[in-house]
Amino acid sequence: MTASPEAVAMTLAAAAAAEEKLARQVLAFDVSEQLAIADVFLLCSGNSERQVDAIVDAIEERLRESFDRRPLRREGQRDSRWVLLDYLDLVVHVQHEAEREFYSLERLWKDCPLISLPATRIEESS
Repeated sequence: MTASPEAVAMTLAAAAAAEEKLARQVLAFDVSEQLAIADVFLLCSGNSERQVDAIVDAIEERLRESFDRRPLRREGQRDSRWVLLDYLDLVVHVQHEAEREFYSLERLWKDCPLISLPATRIEESS
């Protein structure tokens, strides 16, 4: 079993919206083989709470406009350090860079296939 075509399409749209707000390290994992609760986990990070909020807003707007979908659940918005958007088949994690490094979700899902995302900008070197 692989991620549904709609989940992949939503992932691509959400990733593009995140990239437009200069999200860093945008990755998507097909977790459909491992989890029954979602097909895709999309991870991205921002370097400030304000940027995390902007990324979250852009993703919500894009998925509402393009797919008429709203998150079933949203967590973490008050602190804007790690915001989770649950679209059922797509779960989006927008993390502050410090949380991203500390929790290292990529390590937890490294055995799941990556979903290819178009490169829309080049990451700045640290």
